Amino acid sequence: MDGASLYFDDFRLDPENRLLMRDGAQVELSGRYFDALALLVGAPGKLVSKERFLEDVWHGVPVTDEALTQCIRTLRRVLGDNAARPRFIETVPKYGYRFIADVSVGAPEVAAPMVAPLPLVGATLLEAPPLHAFDWARYWLLAGAGVLGGALAGVVGGLFYGFIAAGQSTQAGSSVVMVMTALTVLFSILGAAGICLGLAAVAQRRAGWAGHMAGGSIGGMIIGGSVKLLGLDAFGLLYGSAPATMTGGMEGVVIGAGVGLGLWFARESGPVRLWPALLIGLVIGAAIPALGGRLLGGSLFAVAQMFPQSQFRPDEIGGLVGENGFGPVSAMVSGALESLLFVGGVVWAMSLARRQMDKRSNNRIG
Repeated sequence: MDGASLYFDDFRLDPENRLLMRDGAQVELSGRYFDALALLVGAPGKLVSKERFLEDVWHGVPVTDEALTQCIRTLRRVLGDNAARPRFIETVPKYGYRFIADVSVGAPEVAAPMVAPLPLVGATLLEAPPLHAFDWARYWLLAGAGVLGGALAGVVGGLFYGFIAAGQSTQAGSSVVMVMTALTVLFSILGAAGICLGLAAVAQRRAGWAGHMAGGSIGGMIIGGSVKLLGLDAFGLLYGSAPATMTGGMEGVVIGAGVGLGLWFARESGPVRLWPALLIGLVIGAAIPALGGRLLGGSLFAVAQMFPQSQFRPDEIGGLVGENGFGPVSAMVSGALESLLFVGGVVWAMSLARRQMDKRSNNRIG
């Protein structure tokens, strides 16, 4: 078996070239975690003790049990495994871990199966391996966490726009701030709901970066296009005219893809890596207005231009960046702020929820 590729499910492990492939695409894995996976896959159905991991993977370097637990947790994420219903890595409490999937050596069509033996425990001899069913509870928790993160981002953005509007309004400042905050939170919740309902499914399946981007962008396109269509129709019905342009499907695609990519970057073990999501949000938030699109601030300004009596005039943003009024630089600055808060908030909340659920699952099993 030395140097031969090992096949299991839709994965191929190439120990000689230190590659883990899934459906022909390379799966990123650190060197130490690759060694741990190779150790498990190379002995299907057999217990790999904690001492064996420390000897073969950490080479005798003293580490805590948490380091091994974190290693296994990361491998499960990469493989799309579930500690509560394992398909690949089974925990043997207090002793170690066992690789329970069927492993073959060589190309699948000529592979010699290395079948993991069934445990000799009563009626379990007659039981089939558990299927990796879609976890609806986990799905709704992930999606709900993302919506909550979007709502929190909306609060911050709404306060920003609210204080700007209050400075130019003849009404009570607190009322203006409350109205603008509520409006921003509403749009943030709608956007987050569409993106997160699509993204929670691929996040649960541990899809790659392309899958994360696709899940977020599809949800963003649906909700963005729907809100734009309903908004323009509502203005046309009530006032006989509508803004020339509002945020919509294309903006939703870009923001959703950004959230998906940010969540994929935050998938690794350790503290939530939020800075890639913040950077992605900053860049796409500035790029959308620069390319002719509109986010919430630009859409509100377009609506305000239709009504001369409107008290929402975000000219103060222009003053901060040296513009006379709400110009292109103002749109880029406000868009960057909105997107940074939204992408960062959704990614932070979903990542935190996913890690807490993984931690509880691992604690129940191990």
